Amino acid sequence: MEIKDSVAIVTGGNRGIGEGFVEELLDQGVRRVYVCARKLADAEEAAKRDGRIVPIELDVTREDQVAAAAAKCADVTILVNNAGAFQMQTLMGAPDLSDARQEIETNYLGMLSMCRAFASVIEKNGGGAIANVLSAAGIVAIPGMGGYSPSKFAGRAASTCLRAELAPRGIHVTALIVGSVDTRMADHIDREKTQPRDIGTAGLLAIKHSIDEHDTDPHAIDVRAFLGRDPHTLAKSMAAPFLNQNKA
Repeated sequence: MEIKDSVAIVTGGNRGIGEGFVEELLDQGVRRVYVCARKLADAEEAAKRDGRIVPIELDVTREDQVAAAAAKCADVTILVNNAGAFQMQTLMGAPDLSDARQEIETNYLGMLSMCRAFASVIEKNGGGAIANVLSAAGIVAIPGMGGYSPSKFAGRAASTCLRAELAPRGIHVTALIVGSVDTRMADHIDREKTQPRDIGTAGLLAIKHSIDEHDTDPHAIDVRAFLGRDPHTLAKSMAAPFLNQNKA
């Protein structure tokens, strides 16, 4: 689909990858972009940059706010599901299930809630696209990423299911596999990182060409290649920190 003159909504659009998408959407000529943030003040701050930005208060885990956003943003043709949660806990090391629950509710159920709410909006406007911002941790299980990795696996599976359901309604669903990116969420990672704007560029490319699943950066590409070449060794390398810990 064409990006120019379209209308987009980006969850978590006030910083990081979401901000990268917003910048790229504006540069590619969208008519309007709704920037969503859990705190309205954060979205309003982002809106100061360009008159085409409309700030929206939105917590994707709250169905009432999702429904309100769908009612208010009735001209959307592109949905970018970017809002995410990473609690930096392992499954067994966390004190309780609250962190895993938050990751599932945001990264999977929140994404699904947005798709359900905006499918009718996009269809009514003649069709369009949904881009789900996922992770290399959604194609390779990473024990150190606790509930985050399973939540992204769920998001990837849901993207495949939604693609089949929504295609007859003129909506294409693309799953974006994102690796190491220079965001606040990845502050703890010590490796070369891709800039958020580059993820936005890759994401819009996938939307334009109706790509089902797209690896957005060098790290994601490397993980995919390693998975295809030697999945057993990759799994062992992911588990290594825990094995070494037990030997200490």
